[in-house]
Amino acid sequence: MFLVLSTSLNDSSRSRILARYAADQLQSKAMQCEWVDLAELPLPACDGGPCYQDPNVQHINSLVQSAKGILIAAPVYNYNLSSTAKNLIELTGKSWTDKIVGFLCAAGGQSSYMGVMGLANSMMLDFRTVILPRFVYTTGEAFSGNEIAETDVEVRVVELVDQLIHFSTALSQ
Repeated sequence: MFLVLSTSLNDSSRSRILARYAADQLQSKAMQCEWVDLAELPLPACDGGPCYQDPNVQHINSLVQSAKGILIAAPVYNYNLSSTAKNLIELTGKSWTDKIVGFLCAAGGQSSYMGVMGLANSMMLDFRTVILPRFVYTTGEAFSGNEIAETDVEVRVVELVDQLIHFSTALSQ
């Protein structure tokens, strides 16, 4: 099972559009895909204690544990992935061990393209997560309403999905 996580809480999220497109691509390739939108699954702030007993935390922890490969879609704010994405990792911790993970990022400008690296580095070091070297980073110009408007971005999402399937299959054998 593949898992696509939309971590934006913004109603008009562009990273959610990327996530939905990626989930559709996985399903079109006959891959079992779970979709989780954190705007619809509220998570508590990680407090290192009672937060882990929250039913939503337990549910998403179970999904992460059982996933073969995971795509995290996140907005980039102030040169980093959103705090919601980081909170998700903090709440689910060791469930990320040895997982294959790719990123879909939407930002306000071109300069934050390395914003994924802080979270990616900590996941690699803390949980031996395999981070796909290809990730999608785009800005608002790539969208028209609730759709991706640039073919290049669609192609890059498909390439990321293909790479997720390839790595997940190869490393699970």
